[in-house]
Amino acid sequence: MESRTRLRFDAVMGKSLSGTILFEMDSAPWGNPPGGNATIVSERNSYGYWSGDRAAVEIKNIYIDWGVPAIPVPVTVRVGAQPFSLRNNLLVYTDGMGITAGIKVDPVMIQPMWYKAVEGRNWNADDVDVYGLNVFAKLGTITVGGYGLYYNMNSYPLFNPAPTWGSYQASMWWLGLYADGKAGPVDLNFDFIYDTGKVMRPGTETIAFPKVKYSGWATRLKIDFPWEKFNFGAVGHYASGADREKTSSTGLPGTATDTGVASSKVGSYVVPPGSEAGTNYGESLVIYNSWINRGDSGVGTSLNYNSMSRGPIGGTWMAKAYASVKATPWYKATFQVLYIGDTTQHGNTFGTAYASPFPVPGMAIRRDDSSIGWEFDLIHEIQIYKNLKYAIGMGYLFAGKAMDYGYIGPGGLQYNVSPKNPWNITTNLTYNF
Repeated sequence: MESRTRLRFDAVMGKSLSGTILFEMDSAPWGNPPGGNATIVSERNSYGYWSGDRAAVEIKNIYIDWGVPAIPVPVTVRVGAQPFSLRNNLLVYTDGMGITAGIKVDPVMIQPMWYKAVEGRNWNADDVDVYGLNVFAKLGTITVGGYGLYYNMNSYPLFNPAPTWGSYQASMWWLGLYADGKAGPVDLNFDFIYDTGKVMRPGTETIAFPKVKYSGWATRLKIDFPWEKFNFGAVGHYASGADREKTSSTGLPGTATDTGVASSKVGSYVVPPGSEAGTNYGESLVIYNSWINRGDSGVGTSLNYNSMSRGPIGGTWMAKAYASVKATPWYKATFQVLYIGDTTQHGNTFGTAYASPFPVPGMAIRRDDSSIGWEFDLIHEIQIYKNLKYAIGMGYLFAGKAMDYGYIGPGGLQYNVSPKNPWNITTNLTYNF
């Protein structure tokens, strides 16, 4: 059992000036242990502690919005701790200190942005800065856009215990195109994202691989056909996977792959450090995260606040069909079926099955499979009152070979095991006021 509460205050002085404060409080789960969530010393995420009285109120956002006067085109500016959201179900959603703007030149909107992710030590060049530009326009019934993000990470991973703090640096780009809107009787959403860059270890230029190159991509298309009380839809995505003979578990230079050689390349689609895109993807109940429980169930989602990770879809491809009916004003049912495939090379994205029962010293030869499995989901949404909604989702995965895992057994031999089919039942009760 888990709970989340958000309390937002907006101080609006007119169309040209406002301020926002957003608090967040969590109990994850009910019956939190002393010291807070996940053995952290603070009491964050722990208002469910027995006997209460926890210091669990978090500051999520504090920012000011204003319109710039005496400018021939409309310009707005936002300064402070604010949401950083760009295609938030695929690429990046987080909260951080920054300055963003909106420049309206009809029909084009231009959004420059800068965020300070890490300051580090004031006298050292160990900062992490994020620069971005998002440009979009509404053309008829469809909004089309493109963007670029540059992460200049003079310290990577962002926060790590000594002695690795500042040991690595990273320079990464994310470039994307998207379209949202209505084409005839259908609604569509399209994305294409490409990431490229490198992670370096300064002072080690003489070793064989002083840097690891990153180059991955992902694309997604969603189509909805609403008809009276029904909605029919389909979603497909493809996201490149890593080569396990060239990529270590951390993607850092100087680290070894399964075969014992130095890591040199990450071909998987990755998302920036701190991105919560995985919790927002919401396309299933077992492999991917679900909107029902706000992204707290998917076994396949990768979330890393310090380093780059494959996010919601890296290393997978998916085809999904679904249908929903709003049978009454207060009840809606949705059924969906997904086939999920594996795009990792010389190994699997989730599974760790071995290719041979006879281990090679210092090496792990992984089996390469293509099927993660078939998933079937049923979702019920019940509007109890105007402001009170209950949802329950039930999902079941018929696991494919790419979910098999390996272990070292008696005599040092390598064995593979097929897991039982995973399933999930999750519910949510939300009161909005």
